[in-house]
Amino acid sequence: MPFPSPDLRLIAVDMDGTLLDGEGRIPEALWPLLDRLHERGIRFAPASGRQLATLQRAFAAHLDDMVFIAENGAYVVEGGVEISSDAMDAAFVASLITRVRALTQRDLGVVVCGKRSAYIERADDAFHPEADKYYARLEVVPDLLQVDDQIFKAAIFDFDDAAATAPAFDDFRATHQVVVSGEHWIDVMNLGVDKGAALERLQAATGITRDQTAAFGDYLNDLEMMDAAALSFAMANAHPLVAERARYSAPSNLDHGVITTIERLLDGVPDAAA
Repeated sequence: MPFPSPDLRLIAVDMDGTLLDGEGRIPEALWPLLDRLHERGIRFAPASGRQLATLQRAFAAHLDDMVFIAENGAYVVEGGVEISSDAMDAAFVASLITRVRALTQRDLGVVVCGKRSAYIERADDAFHPEADKYYARLEVVPDLLQVDDQIFKAAIFDFDDAAATAPAFDDFRATHQVVVSGEHWIDVMNLGVDKGAALERLQAATGITRDQTAAFGDYLNDLEMMDAAALSFAMANAHPLVAERARYSAPSNLDHGVITTIERLLDGVPDAAA
């Protein structure tokens, strides 16, 4: 399908499986492209389940030019200024922590993801490194129930099988999202938190329309983001449902598909295969 001639103002990009290469790194070709986008007044927004501090560390040289859609959409920041946030109720967070502690038959750890930092109370050599992989700002506290922060997400780690543990939280699904996000991880967030809703709030705050927005993704948590952008691109390695939902396709992350497709958009190349 040929590209339209867009008045492009905003590009939202998933990280893992989309922007990052096969080694989990940002391609070097992105850095000059970011300078080019900035010169043309086009916002670039990494959109990820990662915390804000982790995204900021990855893009440290471009912090003033970036919009970050962090915590799967629960926290949106541009140039250090909050655009939107969606924190969970403190009483619910306490009930969730209590539930995790009660599941003594399972080997579990929990990361409480807040605005200022992520927090863990389990600091043994087995769990601490697993949490440290994903959180640039991580504090060990004696009691998670005493954390004083706005909490966006709880990430529960099961050393065995997250899918087998997830039913223990089924009663929370009436009021919150309970998502098995990997072999060992379960994420719990407010209902309505997703990258698409965050992108729509960003559009409203900046006066940018859906027609002026491009989005790139590969997995199920990118579906709503596809809907919020007229120029929606599924990576060649995308989940079939994402490929079905997106309007266009891009080469895989292994072929730096985000970068080559954005360059085509900027250069006015009319077709993805050109």
